[in-house]
Amino acid sequence: MTKLLDDALRAASNLPPDAQDSIARVVLRLAGADEEAPVALSVDERAAIAASKAAAGRGEFASDEQVRAAWAKHGL
Repeated sequence: MTKLLDDALRAASNLPPDAQDSIARVVLRLAGADEEAPVALSVDERAAIAASKAAAGRGEFASDEQVRAAWAKHGL
């Protein structure tokens, strides 16, 4: 195990159990060791992703102000 992964797991061990479980699920998914089936996307979700990828390909990104406004809208 790398030092970084060891540090991350040590830090996660100090979190509440539900947060630890969330982190564990992410790690298992990234490692390909989970048994969950992939989530099927709707036609609308696929279209939204394609539109986002196309915009990114054109270099169209949200401004800092737009990002701050989105975060504020959701209390972040």
